[in-house]
Amino acid sequence: MPTLHAADLLLPGDGGPPLPGGAVLVDGRAVAAIGPYEELAAAHPAARVRRWPGVLTPALLNPYGPELLERAYHPDPREADALGTEPLTGDALAALPMTDARWGASARRGVQRMLAHGTVAVAGDLRRPAVRDAVRRAGLTAGPRAAQPTGPPALDPLAGGRSLSEVVLLPLPPAGAVAAREATFAVFDVPDEAALSARGAGTCVATVLAGRLVHRRR
Repeated sequence: MPTLHAADLLLPGDGGPPLPGGAVLVDGRAVAAIGPYEELAAAHPAARVRRWPGVLTPALLNPYGPELLERAYHPDPREADALGTEPLTGDALAALPMTDARWGASARRGVQRMLAHGTVAVAGDLRRPAVRDAVRRAGLTAGPRAAQPTGPPALDPLAGGRSLSEVVLLPLPPAGAVAAREATFAVFDVPDEAALSARGAGTCVATVLAGRLVHRRR
């Protein structure tokens, strides 16, 4: 069944004009249409509707793949009393007895934290097989980066003053276009792009990857 994802504002991610009351029609893995919600709902009355607060944007790319997944340990919730909940790096990481299995489990948790920030792709060479496998199984895209990113590694791709257009994986098709593109996007509970830049990708309420809802804030 096609699904219509509607938000208060749709941002194409390429600096183009925002679309108030915009929506994305998803059929299987693909974007079937983009446009005003009222128009798409009228044209596709059988579609299931998911209404989201805030802005719908293309999904994001985090430039710090190796730093966040191979040079940081994401504690298991059962380790919170001893290790806390934030990623461990430096001396704290060096003190842990890391195995391939533990790296893989850490990467799986790290990927889930990325999805919760609207991220579906990472840049940078991943060298650990267990980490690469965790990224592949989650459906994330991984590839080399053209240049070393500035600023400290962060789960939020917008940290450090990056603009939305700098971190989108691929802009959304224009409204009314015949899309035929993989349905991959995110929704953030903010009123506009300025608020998204100010508050960051931690405001993510939903992430859709190849038509699948892979993150939803509870």
